[in-house]
Formats: sequence, structure tokens, C-alpha cells
Amino acid sequence: MSIDVRPSQDSAKYLATDHLVWFGEVSGSDAEHLRLGLPEDQRFVVDLPDGPDDLHSGLYGVRPMDLSLPGGAMVPIAGLTWVGVHPDARRRGVLAAMMTDHLTRCHDAGLAISALHASEAAIYGRFGYGLAVITHQVDLGRGTTFTAPHLEDEVARVTTHLVDMAAPGVSERMRACQLAVAGDFPGTIVGSADFFSLIAFEPPESLRDKEPRRVLFARRDGADIGHVGLRREHKWANARPSGTVVVGAFCGGPAARLALARRVVDLDLMGTTRLENVGVDDPLLGWVGGPRGTGDLKTWDSTWIRLVDLAAAWSLRSYESDCDVVVEVEDRYAPWNAGRWRLTASAGAGTARRTDEEADVSLDVAVLGAGLLGHGIGGRLRAGLVQEHRAGAYAELARAMRTLVAPEPSIGF
Repeated sequence: MSIDVRPSQDSAKYLATDHLVWFGEVSGSDAEHLRLGLPEDQRFVVDLPDGPDDLHSGLYGVRPMDLSLPGGAMVPIAGLTWVGVHPDARRRGVLAAMMTDHLTRCHDAGLAISALHASEAAIYGRFGYGLAVITHQVDLGRGTTFTAPHLEDEVARVTTHLVDMAAPGVSERMRACQLAVAGDFPGTIVGSADFFSLIAFEPPESLRDKEPRRVLFARRDGADIGHVGLRREHKWANARPSGTVVVGAFCGGPAARLALARRVVDLDLMGTTRLENVGVDDPLLGWVGGPRGTGDLKTWDSTWIRLVDLAAAWSLRSYESDCDVVVEVEDRYAPWNAGRWRLTASAGAGTARRTDEEADVSLDVAVLGAGLLGHGIGGRLRAGLVQEHRAGAYAELARAMRTLVAPEPSIGF
């Protein structure tokens, strides 16, 4: 049975389907979340012939976003989100049809890369998405010491200022700051102005004894150079204040991050600082002396990357070592990528071209997505996820794709 995927024409039905799929509390502000979160022309639905009349059989959406690649280039990407299948339509090919539709639309629009945050990690690998960024959740105690002797002079010039996230102009300042530093942190994803307004949007019914989100800005010479979002949670134990401050992703260079980190671990009435989005090579882990310098550390997946146009994506980033490898690529859902490619990198620049030469390596397109931002993919050969036909060829490819520092986690979207 052919499954038709088409643009949504009914925002109320789209939103109601999302409510069923995600079964969260229905709020009067949800329509505003949809308006800010997804442009009307980036909402897509499936209606099976025997599906429900009042809801869609499936839906997905795309956020227009920009991604920082190794070498500093900022490129437009499709931020896949709001993906869901009606419970009565599961196991009928709806998700596969929507994913195929998404990749085809991206390809037709000239977008080389799609990205997502996976609600269930086992789903998207089979559609060609590779896990490209790892993130940590880190707990620190009140007054944690950060040691960074060669940053102290620069940090001394940084001041920090706490403001309400919903205050006029704050989301614009956050976005401008992130755009200014994104090129130095490959893996950073920057959303539209509406997306930043969505981050700051908190209707009264969503708070319920919670502090409104705040933003701590780092400034130098009167200009914003970094920021981090936070929310404090009250708790008292044994007549002592022992609250938790939950902190989002840090934005800024090392000096700005250090100034912000020292501030968030020394807030009154708090006992624990929970940092929710710390990258593998974030300097913070070095400042506290490694993982055991934290109270608790958990590891999660962050950004998943899908090469929509292999040749275009390969040439967008820079490379820290050279390679010349013929790769047989399997790609079921974007067949224009499938087949044999000669992937080269020389003097930092990459080129991908079709070839009839014998393959040195065989792999799924998801492997290349996993390595696009610089995350190490060398272990996949040992794991049996890659087949090597010329000894040393995969090591050559993996070294070329890897960057000196692991890619930056992205804000959930």
C-alpha cells in the first residue's frame, strides 16, 4: 500500500494528534508552542484510508536551523522534530513513509544534512541517522573549585549578570551570542528567532511552584560573550538549605564558561548544581579534575546526524588529516547516496565523487553521519558495523573525520 505524506492543512488536528502520541498534559498554551516551534509550511501528516477521522495517522515537523561544522562553517539543516505515529497506525509503514518523505523533501530543497534528538535511541539508526554527539549530565556540589591557571587573567575581565529569560530582548541576546561563538564549537545548532522565543516562553500553568527560567550572561567590555540558562528548585534537609539549580547548555568561550560555572555553583540556598548538557571535551571536566571530581555523571546521546546529500555534506567541513578511500555506501531511504564513492581529504578540504573502483570499505550511511562533526567512529570496525576490504583503509577514513576536540552538544529540539 502506498502511503501519502502531505503538508498539514489543519493546525488544530495536527496539535491534537501530537497530544495523543506524546500523551502529555494538554495546555491552553500548546497552540503557541506549535506556532513558535514549527513554521506552517514545515508540518507534514499521513492519513491512512482506514485511519481515524478526527486525528492524523502520523505527523512530523521540521525546524529550519543552522549547524556549525568542523572548520567553522555554519550551514542550514533540517531539524527533524514532532515525529509521531497514531497508536492504531503502528507497524503499518507510516514512520518509514514519513522518513522517506522528509529526506526527499530535504534533497529537493538542497539541504545536505538533517539532524534530530532521539526520544528513543533505537529508532533512527535504521533510517540512516548516526549518533554524532555525546553529552553528559553532571552534578556538582556547592562551592566546587575550578582550576584553570592560564585562564585567570582573561576571566578577571568577565562579569556575570542574572536576568529573566522571558524579559524583552533576552532571547534575541541569547541567539546573537550563540551565533557569534558557534563557529568555534562544531556541533552547535542555532535555531531561528522563533525557536529562541519558544525556549523563553513559559505560560503560568507550566510553572506551578517552579521558578521562571533565568539567564546568566557573561559580559566583557560591555558586550555579551556567553550565557547559560538556569532554574532553582527549593529543598530543605535537616534545617539546612539543599536546593538544586538546574543549568542548561553553556554558550561562550572558555573564559566565559569558567566565569559562568563559578557563579552557578555558588548560588544562595543551593546544595547541588546539575549541569544538563556538558560535552565530552568540555573544559569543565578538566577544571574539576576529571569525572570523579563531580558528584555524579551520566552519559546520554545528544545530536543525531543524517547525510541527505553525501557529496555535498562531505565537502562542507574541514579535515585535520588526509585520506583517499573508496567507500561502498548502503542507503535504503536516500538511494541517491547509495553506491561507491571516493572520499578524499587533502590540505583540509574534502571531495566526494562517484567511482567504479574497487571498494576499500563497506558501511551504512549512518556511520558517515556519526563522524561528520568529528566524533570518533574508529571502533565501529572492531564492533563489526563496518567491513574493511583494504587493510588500514577504515582507520584512514576515521582519522580524517575525527577532530582534535569532540563536537559540542546541541540544545534539544
